[in-house]
Amino acid sequence: MGRMFKINVNGTEYSCQDDMNLMEYLRDVLHITSLKNGCGEGACGACTVLVDDKKVRACTQTLAKVTGKNVLTVDGMSEREKEAYTWAFAEAGAVQCGFCIPGMVISAKALIDKSPNPSSKEIKEAIRGNICRCTGYVKIEQGIMLAAKVLRGELQPNAVNLTGAGVGTSIQRLDAREKVLGTGEYVDDLFVDNMLHAAVLRTSYPRALVKAIDTSAARAYLGVEAVLTADDIPGINEHGHIFHDWPTLIPVGQETRYVGDAIALVAAQTKKQAREALALIKVDYEELKPVLSPTEALAEEAPRIHTQGNLLSTTKIKRGNVEEALAKSAHVVTQRYTTPPTEHAYMEPESALAIPQDDGGILVYVGDQSVYDDQHGIMGILGLPAEKVRVISKLVGGGFGGKEDLSVQHHAALLAYITQKPVKLTLSRKESILVHPKRHAMELEVTTGCDAEGRLTALTAKIVADTGAYASLGTAVLQRACTHVAGPYQIANVDITGLCVYTNNPPAGAFRGFGVPQAAFASETNLDLLAEKVGISPWEIRYRNALEPGMINPTGQITDEGTAVKETLLAVREVYESNPYAGIATVMKNTGVGVGLPDTGRVKLQVRAGKVVVLTSAACIGQGLATVATQIVNEATGLPLEQISFGAPDTFLTPDSGTTTASRQTLFTGEAIRQASLKLQHALYKSSLEELEGMEFYGEYFGKTDPINSDKQNPVSHVAYSYATQVVILNEQGFVEKVVAAHDVGRAINPKAVEGQIEGGVVMGLGYALREDFPLQNGVPTAKFGTLGLLRSTDVPEIETIIIEKNSSPLAYGAKGIGEISSIPAAPAVASAYHKFDGKVRCTLPLRETPYKK
Repeated sequence: MGRMFKINVNGTEYSCQDDMNLMEYLRDVLHITSLKNGCGEGACGACTVLVDDKKVRACTQTLAKVTGKNVLTVDGMSEREKEAYTWAFAEAGAVQCGFCIPGMVISAKALIDKSPNPSSKEIKEAIRGNICRCTGYVKIEQGIMLAAKVLRGELQPNAVNLTGAGVGTSIQRLDAREKVLGTGEYVDDLFVDNMLHAAVLRTSYPRALVKAIDTSAARAYLGVEAVLTADDIPGINEHGHIFHDWPTLIPVGQETRYVGDAIALVAAQTKKQAREALALIKVDYEELKPVLSPTEALAEEAPRIHTQGNLLSTTKIKRGNVEEALAKSAHVVTQRYTTPPTEHAYMEPESALAIPQDDGGILVYVGDQSVYDDQHGIMGILGLPAEKVRVISKLVGGGFGGKEDLSVQHHAALLAYITQKPVKLTLSRKESILVHPKRHAMELEVTTGCDAEGRLTALTAKIVADTGAYASLGTAVLQRACTHVAGPYQIANVDITGLCVYTNNPPAGAFRGFGVPQAAFASETNLDLLAEKVGISPWEIRYRNALEPGMINPTGQITDEGTAVKETLLAVREVYESNPYAGIATVMKNTGVGVGLPDTGRVKLQVRAGKVVVLTSAACIGQGLATVATQIVNEATGLPLEQISFGAPDTFLTPDSGTTTASRQTLFTGEAIRQASLKLQHALYKSSLEELEGMEFYGEYFGKTDPINSDKQNPVSHVAYSYATQVVILNEQGFVEKVVAAHDVGRAINPKAVEGQIEGGVVMGLGYALREDFPLQNGVPTAKFGTLGLLRSTDVPEIETIIIEKNSSPLAYGAKGIGEISSIPAAPAVASAYHKFDGKVRCTLPLRETPYKK
């Protein structure tokens, strides 16, 4: 008999014969899933628990280390504490995707137990070990401060107002409670009977010919129920959003294209058996020299990564006569810029659970950005019709664009379909970093001209994007970089060329801002240099050229009445001009997919058991869509919140409302909800809600737009644009002291949620500017979660948000996107501030020679 390990968890004694990782024991054996597996390497804090009242990360502990001790998770807190944290975090707006929150609460409890009246500095220090990628920490710190007041008895949690909850009110988020207490389910929290665990064998080389795969030893291994290769795929091997160029598994006789490529899949009775079986699969490779940059890829003699060649797409935008305008310009600036690939670093690694159905179909639980995108991909791979593939979303622990592509869903589905048993596949953080698409690395050369007064005359740009091994959404990202590089200004002459190029680097795809963070960094820095030549301030050059209603933007679209670029500039003028080391950037971002592509928001409102249930496939990835939806229903119908609920995205029950991307859901799905709510309101004139039981009200909004380079003089590229100006202030030592963010959001449906989006976006933008990088060595990522350069609570400056509302459009009560634009202006504004600080022009991200990056 070995040693027996005894631990007390939340007041209950448990004993275990085998030593194992504490986090795995709590989650996989005891099914205490409030603590989350965010990184498994002690860097993120999502698995924080108290051991004998001391804060520890469960993923770095073993049962041997904690035997005989008391372990506490949020489940074990007193009822009073649970109520205090739930109310305080909801009231502050501290919850977005929610994945980090139980760990944050434990860190907060450890602090408040020791010092019941903590200072904000102590709070920042207390959560330094807990990373949040959504909120920017501001509201979490406020939530902890409120919770401390409640627990000291100085504050009574007030009742939630359920009637006056319409557009423009900062109501508490619907999902705050389940996220604070860890009772809400993410996919990896699910356990079903007879569930197998999956593991994926990935290539050893970015580029190699697969000559043979021998799975015999793995198949014979204890507990293994299936080992699959490309030969076992019943449908089509390739998948992808725009181009089907991404293999589910690399077959014998084909080349690998990046180190995340999957070669074989294993399903076994335990995670350990599945991982051990991978090591028994023998692959015979012929290693080939990888193509590691767009320049190499475009060379004449470069090997073809895909049969059609290495140039995925070209985007050209031309208006006016650039050569003539530049020749006549009083001042011209040309600069080259470089931006790196970056990792989304959402808190929840990818996970899927697939369950075979009696009718020969498959049910897949996911946590990502579109259940319909998943369904289409899985249908192709399994060769099944839509009615045999059901995809349901659980909570999503952040996305930022990184959960739009298939990552685990298709592999879990394939294994479950073939074994006819439930299969769960959850990526380790290391795999997640390896596999999913990143933000595009770009090289940009931008030339900007102006007259003697600083009025912009012309802009030319050459943009080269490294889209890595597969297309993903690369073509669209490049288009958005090209359509936004001229900024929110009136420029009559533009000539822009973009190239999207395949390499053997990890793929690049959607990432919050979708090509515009790179473009804005370049063009906004050019503007500062022009202002210097003209002899006016960076604020002044922006104000002189800013779009106003009725003007023509750089792609030819006439700006609408709700255009508030100048208002954002005026809002920050004083703070900008009164600080010696202040930097500024003004940007725009489209709402909706646009450029002539079909884009529709859809919803059904169902009256069930005396409640109105909002049914839409639109994914809430932390931005708070469910709350916005109920506020729109309340605004249109006057029904109190307790009579409105929100269903999970489900391909069998919820209509397809498009991907959560392009800052589109509040406007597109929001407008569909408004339309359906007005129909319901009409019915309520004649009948009570009880009498409408079983009725359904459908709403749809189609955003009609024109393609890029349409032959119209003034094409409509997008149904709406948001605008923003951010000012970044450095202190005497060169650290960022404050950010002021003025955002034209059309109409803030929930102002507190909008603030939270802005704060999170600002911090992400600061990370992009100052520290975040994704180094590659011969195409292989070298970063771990802890070395990505993510900002922690103690790195975050003061953030002041200014919400500007000027939009008479009836669509979704005037709301425009905020999700992406919030993260775009910070990087160029930081570069602008350092230019003032030491006179140096920095053209590479993350910025060099700053206190953050020596």
